[in-house]
This record gives sequence, structure tokens and C-alpha cells, in this order.
Amino acid sequence: MEVLDWLLDSDPSIRWQVLRDLVDAPARGVAAERDRVATSGWGARLLALQGTDGQWDGGTYWPAQDDDPDSQPWTATTYSLLLLRGFGLNPASPQARHAISRVRDNSRWEQGNQPFFDGEVEPCINGMVVALGAYFGENVDPVVERLVREQLSDGGWNCEAERGSTRSSFHTTICVLEGLLEHERSTGGTSPSRQARRRGEEYLLARSLLRRKSNGELINGHWLQFSYPTRWFYDVLRGLDYFRAAGGAPDKRLEEAVEVVRSKRQPNGRWLLENTHAGKVHFQLEDGDGNPSRWNTLRALRTLRWYDGP
Repeated sequence: MEVLDWLLDSDPSIRWQVLRDLVDAPARGVAAERDRVATSGWGARLLALQGTDGQWDGGTYWPAQDDDPDSQPWTATTYSLLLLRGFGLNPASPQARHAISRVRDNSRWEQGNQPFFDGEVEPCINGMVVALGAYFGENVDPVVERLVREQLSDGGWNCEAERGSTRSSFHTTICVLEGLLEHERSTGGTSPSRQARRRGEEYLLARSLLRRKSNGELINGHWLQFSYPTRWFYDVLRGLDYFRAAGGAPDKRLEEAVEVVRSKRQPNGRWLLENTHAGKVHFQLEDGDGNPSRWNTLRALRTLRWYDGP
């Protein structure tokens, strides 16, 4: 109970997910705690940072002013909305409806000046658009259709495809899969989008979520280090949390990735923050790399609970 008590002694955005995913609390209590995301803590603080122009930090994907050319800023509209989705802001709340209507009416992509929910050109970004649009009740069907068309022959996606790449990227693929799953939950999806999502899952599963299919080598050691927020980056915990969210019986090919998660558990039952992605942020959510992470602990525990059974 000590770890659960520690998780519950936190922001509403974490508490309601602990109540739902780890405690099996009554639905009414979960919903009441979730509603607090819009009015207190990190959720309310982030909502208050939306500008009068309907955007965060004056831009859609990039802030109006980028003061650090050596790292990607995370304060513009796209990543602010991804945080609100991660916090679990109730999309039906007045605060969410007000914020989303302002984004819909005002936020346009730097790449082509098209409205936010029309999407961009890179599939990693369009995966985010689909996840956000589906979650907040906006029509993103044309973006889904584009993603289905852009799926590569190996089953995944890659933002470098327009520049000639024919091999998929884990980073891009996880962004697209999360979007397609959210769209499927919201609308039921289409036969092509459901098939595309399952092909994308197979792309990850055939590589055990971390190894090259050709020779079995570990693809990237950074994928064994867990971050939150994940931004556009893939890691093993993010991959597993996607499969947990998708539901169903765990595939045996997840076993090695699950053992990586188990191995990261500290003697006190917590997981650490290990790989913060550098860049300008609105405010810190945790104490920094090397310190216990409520977000990673929540995500690891619910993944293991799904994999092992309650």
C-alpha cells in the first residue's frame, strides 16, 4: 500500500488514473477525481496558459519565439494538448470545450497554414493530431485516411518517408498507433484503419518492441530508459502501455520488454525518471532524472497488472 499511498498523494491527473487502473475504485469516485483535472493542479495550470490567440506560446508546433536552438521546445499548442490528454482532462468539460474551440478556430500549422485538425504532412505529427482530435471529439477522419495510405510495406510509418526512407521508425509508428487506437475508441474506426493498426502492432511485436528483426540486436539503448512526458520519442514502457491500452490477451512476444520493466523496479517499489527529453517546458511535473517518478510508476504498475493479471 505504501506505493499506492505515494501515488495517490499527488496531482488529480495521476490520482484518478491510479483509482481507475490500480485500485478499481467505483466509477463515480474515479469520475469525480478526473473532473478535478480541469479545476486544480497541473491541468488547470496548463489550461490557464492558453493565450488569447487560442494557442499555447504563440504557435502550433513551435513557439512564436524559440530561444534555444539546441533543443526542441515543448510549450506550443500540440505538446500542450498532448499533456492535457495525458492528464486525462475530461473532453466533455466546459474547460476542455472552450480550449478546443479556440484551437480549432485559431491554430494553424507552420508548415502550410492549414487548420490544426486538418493535420500536417509528417505521419508522426498526424498521429498526434488524430489522437487529440479523436479524444477531444473533433473530426480527423481525413487525417486517418492519409495515415492508412502512408503505411509502409513493413507495417510501420516513418516521417522520413517523404525523403525516400522505406523502413519504418519506432518513434513515428508509436505516435500513429496511439492515434489510430484513440480514433477507433471514439468512432469505431474503419476497416482499413483497423487493419492498419494491427499491421503496425505486428511491426513492433515482430521486433519484440526493442530488437532488429534482421539480426536480433538491440536497436537503441535509450529505449530501455523511461521518460515522461514521452513527447515524440519511443521507449519500451511507452510501447507496452500502448498494448495495455489496446487490451486483449498479452502477446508472448512482449515478454522481454516486460522483463525490462520489472528489472527497473526499485527496492521501494517505485520506478525512476530516466530520460527527460531536453527542451523548454511550461513547468516541471517531477523532480528530474534519477528520482522516483509517479508517472513511470503508474504506467509500469498498470502494464504489469495487465500482463500478469490483477
